[in-house]
Amino acid sequence: MGENYQHLTWRERLIIETRLKDGWSKQRIADELGRHVSTIYREIKRGLGIQRTTELIDRECYIPDIAQARYEDHYPDKGPGLKIGKDHRLARYLEAALKGGNRSPEAALGEIKAKGLVFDTEISVRTLYRYIDLGLFIEVTNKDLPHKTAKKRGYRRVRAARAPKGLSIEQRPEEINSRETFGHWEMDTVQGIQKSRPRLLVLTERLSRHEIMIPIKTNTTESVVKALNTLERKYGALFYKVFQSITVDNGPEFADCAGMEKACRRKGARTTVYYCHPYSSWERGSNERQNGMIRRKHPKGTDFATIPASTLKKTEEWINNYPRKIFNFHTAAEVFEACVNSL
Repeated sequence: MGENYQHLTWRERLIIETRLKDGWSKQRIADELGRHVSTIYREIKRGLGIQRTTELIDRECYIPDIAQARYEDHYPDKGPGLKIGKDHRLARYLEAALKGGNRSPEAALGEIKAKGLVFDTEISVRTLYRYIDLGLFIEVTNKDLPHKTAKKRGYRRVRAARAPKGLSIEQRPEEINSRETFGHWEMDTVQGIQKSRPRLLVLTERLSRHEIMIPIKTNTTESVVKALNTLERKYGALFYKVFQSITVDNGPEFADCAGMEKACRRKGARTTVYYCHPYSSWERGSNERQNGMIRRKHPKGTDFATIPASTLKKTEEWINNYPRKIFNFHTAAEVFEACVNSL
């Protein structure tokens, strides 16, 4: 057929996507649409982007959304134009939120609704990702987005110095398992540059996802107990309501169950410690997710001995003030404060 010089429509772009997935040749697609094959080649080149497969593998392919956006950007008089249009205030807000990985696109847009902010334009998460892919923001690229990888996470193999003397996670009440009640924590350590160097003791409250980060000098039971003593003194009488239980793995730093449970401000226990099954880090799912957020600010290989306490505090505040979809884009800090005030 002869060349058809009319611009491709959105419907035709969807057809091209479907036919390519079905394995059609470019010539066959051109014949069906009544277009010259060179038009199809140019269109596919225009719409190339990265998509993630169900096997979590990134691959380059034709994406009609990208093709349409690039077309509208190149021919603004031929289409409705980019939705963000001339809303420079929204663009500046999103750039500030996304820059340096401070917010994901979903969190940035969710925070706008949670705070009741009003802009001239509303865009979807998918559209925002598309604009970033197209390079429409001056200060933000895909490198600023939370790191995605197809590689399965390698959980650390914890070696118990001896069988734990505390309670098994199997004995943990259902109200804790289901996150129905406040005051139940998961605890872990985040390793620095070397096993012998300072690291972080991290605690995550299961209901609110509130995070506490405490630098410890050594990966020992003494350092862990000392850190918990500091927390007990900081919270005072409130500690026993806020820290009703703590779930840990079988690492040697958590072997002193009696020391972790024993109160330093009063007689008796201050909390109850539960132990996960060996090699079962997913049983502390909140911990693991929060550790991933810490690594966004302090990658593996970080020497925590060189990180000022003020910097670690900023990381802790960033995590606790991050908008969370599970809370309708309110923050862990807001939920934690509400829970404490209700005690």
